[in-house]
Amino acid sequence: MSSEADATAIELAERAARKRARRKAKGPFANAKPGEGVLKKGQRLARWIVVKKIGKPLFRSVDKFLTSQSLVGDPAVFDSGLFPWVPEFEAGWRDVRRELEGVLEMREALPTLQDLQPDQMKISWNEQWKTFVLWGFGERSDANCARCPETARLLEAIPGMTSAWFSILAAGKHIPRHSGVTKGMVRCHLGLVIPREREKCRMKVADELVVWEEGRCVLFDDSSRHEVWNDTDEERVVLLFDVERPMRWPGRVVNRIVHAVLRRSPFVRDARRNQLAWEERMRQLEAGAAAAR
Repeated sequence: MSSEADATAIELAERAARKRARRKAKGPFANAKPGEGVLKKGQRLARWIVVKKIGKPLFRSVDKFLTSQSLVGDPAVFDSGLFPWVPEFEAGWRDVRRELEGVLEMREALPTLQDLQPDQMKISWNEQWKTFVLWGFGERSDANCARCPETARLLEAIPGMTSAWFSILAAGKHIPRHSGVTKGMVRCHLGLVIPREREKCRMKVADELVVWEEGRCVLFDDSSRHEVWNDTDEERVVLLFDVERPMRWPGRVVNRIVHAVLRRSPFVRDARRNQLAWEERMRQLEAGAAAAR
């Protein structure tokens, strides 16, 4: 079978899997109240209209202005030397990995991406992409940061950091091509657990191929189309976080307005509500376990 035919077969299989996942809605929210953690068909349609017909055209216009204000150019993948905080942050990576090990002990209880953000079902529809959120659009998870205090300290020292979470990809996971909503943010991946066959665990950003390395940061434009493959039999974990793109002051002002709008969107509000629901479930489980001892 040709590589083109292989790709078509994989895409058809993934579409079928997404449909099944929407119907089943498994994971930490399987026993939730009706509609909790899962979007109904009408909600998905309404949000599709808002995003496709209103949001994306508007953000594309804003992005042109933000690009003109950028102090780090407009590449798909950035030179880490453009960001002065990177060396000190990378120096603490072993502390981050040590705290990650505690998080991975409760891997089965961790929410998937779509548990927290049902709108992401198109790119994440199974149990292969787990998350552990520390910050979400400026909202700090005190409970999760308490589990990873050194990681939280390192993140808080980064100028303009807005969101951060451990991104845990199971063996064989494929994330279809997708893009973020704004050029106002630069996305960073700090490699923490990287499969031995590194070349088989990769990300393509626009036309650039990226392979992660433990202890090193990869910075890229999340609004560029990107795709991820973990074609190994091992797990891949990075600390994923967003920072404000360095810009001239007019761009910074517009970017702060865009960020404020996004924070008030139903997409972000739902994710925050689902995150708090997961934290409460974990608190109850741990309290029950402690009482049983």
